[in-house]
Amino acid sequence: MNNRNRGKNTGDDNLFGSEKQIGKLKLAVQDMQYLLTRGYAEKASSDLVGNRYRLKTRQIQVLRGASASEEQIHERKLKQQDISALKNKTIYLDGFNVLILLESLLSEAYIFEGVDGCLRDLSGVHGTYKRVNQTQRAIELVALFFQKSQAQKLIWIFDQPVSNSVRIKQIILDFAIENQLNWDVELQFSPDKFLAESSDVIISSDAWILDHCKEWFNLIGYLIKEENLFVNMIQCDEE
Repeated sequence: MNNRNRGKNTGDDNLFGSEKQIGKLKLAVQDMQYLLTRGYAEKASSDLVGNRYRLKTRQIQVLRGASASEEQIHERKLKQQDISALKNKTIYLDGFNVLILLESLLSEAYIFEGVDGCLRDLSGVHGTYKRVNQTQRAIELVALFFQKSQAQKLIWIFDQPVSNSVRIKQIILDFAIENQLNWDVELQFSPDKFLAESSDVIISSDAWILDHCKEWFNLIGYLIKEENLFVNMIQCDEE
């Protein structure tokens, strides 16, 4: 294991560590929601709002991830499932989305709660996935959830073109065998499309997937409460 983690970027404390910056971000999210609700395109809306509040690149990234139209929020919440609904079900999990978000959370990077109640981070794969110090713990947390949910099977879906996807697949399969978990891992060329078209419950915080899937479960929100995890969380919605 190397010494890598997915903690804060240099400068993140300046962008997200003060009440002034958080207040500005919340106002920006309100404005963005107003525009999206009225049918304005996401990029045009984020450019307009970003310029108004003089947001930096990473703040605009949060703005886009945290915002949604009123219709999107309503539809996503209609499709959201409680853990009690997962018993004896097959669940499909958005591998890199969930794993990287958990790794970031465990590294005490900033995590952002959007207007839809989903948690998101500022990390990304960028063509290559690299295991970090928190990877093992992240997989263990998914296992705790799986056992408590009494789901029948969990299938991890990873993006096949991403470098090291085969390696993380084997790590997860080895863990599942060692712990007698009914897990499988699939590599897909279009994982977002695959997950969105699944008739089973999916786990992801990807906005496009949430808008197109049939049912979803908020795993990160569940784990934070159930396992009492420390989270460096910023709520982007009005309190």
